[in-house]
Amino acid sequence: MKIEIKNVSKKFKKNYVLTNINLKLSDGNIYGLSGRNGSGKSVLLKIICGLYSPTEGEVLFDGQNYKKSNMFVPNLRALIEKPTFFPNLSGYENLKLLAEIQNKITDKEILKALEIVNLLNEKDKKYAEYSLGMKQKLGIAQVIMENPHVLILDEPFNGIEDESVKKITKYLKDKQKEGKIIIISSHIKEDLQNMASKIYYFDNGKIKYE
Repeated sequence: MKIEIKNVSKKFKKNYVLTNINLKLSDGNIYGLSGRNGSGKSVLLKIICGLYSPTEGEVLFDGQNYKKSNMFVPNLRALIEKPTFFPNLSGYENLKLLAEIQNKITDKEILKALEIVNLLNEKDKKYAEYSLGMKQKLGIAQVIMENPHVLILDEPFNGIEDESVKKITKYLKDKQKEGKIIIISSHIKEDLQNMASKIYYFDNGKIKYE
């Protein structure tokens, strides 16, 4: 798969938060988006996912503009900003509910995703009782459980202990070798330098350098 971000700009009211972004993303790569909070990274990720429409420009997946067709991109999963789940359901129950939307996976894949993020022991605890790190882990688990081709993770390691970060990083590198496209944003350069094929540095809505 090839993802083309062509001349993408985005403004809210009169202010541009992204200006003329051009990127080409291809299979078998981990792409890092770095920059301080508020530099436009999350907005770009939302545009790639189809959650926002660009003010100018377009995003193409193998030449197709899904947003223009009012469709979500198939085989793409994302964690953007703070994950939100049903507070009175357990971590496992929340993932089970999401998995039933497409019925592509069984309990085995759900439990495997929880194991990868080191959340298996807390799978029956209610989401309302989860710590920040546990909530982040559940958000990552919902991204990976259906084995999508495109994985998008926005500041994924907030509040997660080093052991789990290493385990998730290894998983993502393995998926890179399988030919997946992985896009990760972080304001912590070290998180990206440990795994990214390319890192794009954002400042005031523009790519300053690669």
